[in-house]
Amino acid sequence: MKVLLIAAITADGKIAETTDQRSLDWTSKEDLKFFIEKTKEAGVVIMGRKTYETFGKPLKGRRLIVMSSKGDDGLMDKVDELEAGVVEYSRLDIKQMISKLEAQGYDQVVVAGGASVYGQFLEQELVTDVYLNVHSILFGAGVPLATGFERVQMKLEDVSRLGEQEVLLHYTV
Repeated sequence: MKVLLIAAITADGKIAETTDQRSLDWTSKEDLKFFIEKTKEAGVVIMGRKTYETFGKPLKGRRLIVMSSKGDDGLMDKVDELEAGVVEYSRLDIKQMISKLEAQGYDQVVVAGGASVYGQFLEQELVTDVYLNVHSILFGAGVPLATGFERVQMKLEDVSRLGEQEVLLHYTV
């Protein structure tokens, strides 16, 4: 299965200034368009609870799985029993989650943050592709792209402009 890590980052590698900041507060419409296209292509988006709270609603036309140790216990660990359009909470180990999704016929999934979730997928060596939308802004301080993982070697596959002020970097792992 292809596991796509997609992130909007600043030129100094931050995904937010604070943990409760919405990416829509500082990213471009081109970035949003890319995110929507890639996540609809994949059909499944996985993100952490804090990242979901910055979205605040299900993603139209995509299955959304929120990794959380909190949430609706009635939905926990039942990713195979729920339909798209519903926010699904899961405590499953990420390898188990990916296996379940593969068994359900999915061939790719997007990991959409935050730093801890990105780090978990990198640490477990599940990420196949990294898409970084680098914006022309410096936060100086803030939330790093990922935490809790060891060095990851990547291969640069493509560099393209995304709007007037952003560069899209595509790497394979």
